[in-house]
Amino acid sequence: MKTLRECIKEAEEKKVAIGHFNISNLEALHGIYAATKQVSELAGYQVPVIIGLSEGEEEFVGRHEAEALIAEIRENDNYPIFVNADHHHSFERFKESIDAGYDMAIIDEVKLSIEENAAIVKQCVAYAKEKSKEDNRDILVEAELGFIGSSSKIRDKIPEGVSEATMTKPEDAKHFVQATGIDLLAPSVGNVHGMVKGGNPKLHPDRIKEIKEAAGVPLVLHGGSGIADEDFTEAIAAGISVIHINTEIRVAYHDALKKFMEENPDETTPYRFLQPGVEAIQKVVFARMKLFNNMK
Repeated sequence: MKTLRECIKEAEEKKVAIGHFNISNLEALHGIYAATKQVSELAGYQVPVIIGLSEGEEEFVGRHEAEALIAEIRENDNYPIFVNADHHHSFERFKESIDAGYDMAIIDEVKLSIEENAAIVKQCVAYAKEKSKEDNRDILVEAELGFIGSSSKIRDKIPEGVSEATMTKPEDAKHFVQATGIDLLAPSVGNVHGMVKGGNPKLHPDRIKEIKEAAGVPLVLHGGSGIADEDFTEAIAAGISVIHINTEIRVAYHDALKKFMEENPDETTPYRFLQPGVEAIQKVVFARMKLFNNMK
């Protein structure tokens, strides 16, 4: 079984991107994994996938429960499915997820100055390396640099404080990676968290390429929900190796459940009224993973 690091390296070489999809419940995991296997059948090989849980999602699902579910799938099916602690905002929360067995974690202190951010990230990297040796694991650490908003929701406009001026500078990316030793970097390149009514802003593939060349580590695109297909394609070609999708699958799940309950107001059996949500998530993830893997 390939490690997550090996899967990301392979994605870089093939000029494709690994899909990262967040879950808030078991239904989301079922939908994502069903879509992943569906894409793998078309591709003729196992397409890797990353399951993410933010601090709030982790609290609802259960930190250990999520890790156990995903590890069980990986072991039983011999499938490259991995779990990530998405947007954890302190060393303590980062440590708890690493200790629970997560394959990677994102330390998000982008609200701080670059130097303050780097100091906390460096502490997290040191702990992950120590834990990797102790447990014979290969734990990856990701950090964010540049502001893209802070909430996965549908917005009327681009989040306040997000502009071309707040995009990640290549020289800052190089300094940050060298100062921290992170394995992956999530830059600001025109992306925003959540979705913007009327369409998300365009990405800047030239900036992605410059950051990739300067940083020298795999790049992760956060805020993938609502981005146009051609922007994804250009971003991957420029150096993006992992793409985060969350709001899109939340909206699909919500709308499918709402429609079913409106049409079946007396239905009380969870596996019946939740199934349309699973299928809606599967449909979104299938389309995104095909695109990320350059499949028609």
